[in-house]
Amino acid sequence: MLRALLLLSLLGLIRWVNAHQERGEWTCESESEIRVQADYRPGLVTLDGLADDWKDIDGSEFSLRPALDPDEDHEYAGGKMTVKALHDGMDVFFLLQVDGDYAYINGDSKKCPSVALMFQIGGDASYHNMGGCKEGPDSCTKKTCKGHEVDMMHFSIGTAIPGRLYGGNPIDNSNGNGGDRFGHLVDLYAWNPHCRYLDGIGPSENDSSAQNNWKGAWWHSSISSQSGFVEEDNPYTPGGQKGAYYFEFSRPLRTMDHLQQDAQFTIGGSSKMSVAFWYPVDGKPWHGSGHYSINCDWVQLDMSSGSSILTKSAPSSNHDITGTFALLFSVISLCVSAVVWYRMHRPKSVPFTPIGNL
Repeated sequence: MLRALLLLSLLGLIRWVNAHQERGEWTCESESEIRVQADYRPGLVTLDGLADDWKDIDGSEFSLRPALDPDEDHEYAGGKMTVKALHDGMDVFFLLQVDGDYAYINGDSKKCPSVALMFQIGGDASYHNMGGCKEGPDSCTKKTCKGHEVDMMHFSIGTAIPGRLYGGNPIDNSNGNGGDRFGHLVDLYAWNPHCRYLDGIGPSENDSSAQNNWKGAWWHSSISSQSGFVEEDNPYTPGGQKGAYYFEFSRPLRTMDHLQQDAQFTIGGSSKMSVAFWYPVDGKPWHGSGHYSINCDWVQLDMSSGSSILTKSAPSSNHDITGTFALLFSVISLCVSAVVWYRMHRPKSVPFTPIGNL
């Protein structure tokens, strides 16, 4: 069973690679000033695909352009993508919001939307060509492509129920790889589009110590019921309805990876990331390289510390500061009043008189 699942995953990667052919010379005019800010907000998010608990979190808005031909004339017509992030000191959370008519065909992933996150691991890893290693599929190894590693998470929702959690699970993690047989929310690494593997799977050997560290869920705003779905309820809401897709993910800031296959995040530090989006435009199945991207180069991801958030928010939170000082003044006034009352009502001491003086 495991061998069959790995074979299917590899076949999918082969189809993706064969389609990854660029048109002409690569050019990029990057909007490098756009960043994604992950503030420290513990206890705020429930990982269920719903966006209500993100309403007070600022996001970064991006145009979606074809990854292989980032021309504004070919932007995704459905709208822009908003990327939000936060962390709670242990895990990092992401919310991707993108407008799109509802499209879902159970079991046919290419007629359903799909998303991916990519992060730089190696110092020489470029956004372009997914790490940028020059080696081909017959020669790429962890030695020949050292420094070009990128970390990826891909969620293809064709077998995933809205609102349900997918990703790392005990069954697949016990096999020591980044797969997800239930919802195809998989953990991968790559050196280039031709050398892309599930965590723990390699071109020449496997390592059973890997895991899928990601978890995630999806939702669409046209879905009215929130009581919980099962597979028999698909397609969950009528197709073609206007609305927005929400994709919500989490992963530990630091993982147990020792294979250079996971990006490691540091509080107060920055990382480089990108987001990809596939959509069945006009109902036609998407193909692997036909995805849109938020930028034609890396986007900076800043992992804020708790102290920096307090400093940053101070000028814009005068109301909170005023309330704090008012409370502090009230407490001090109460304490002073208590001391005055005590001094006024305490028992008066009787002077000591020696018996001999009576």
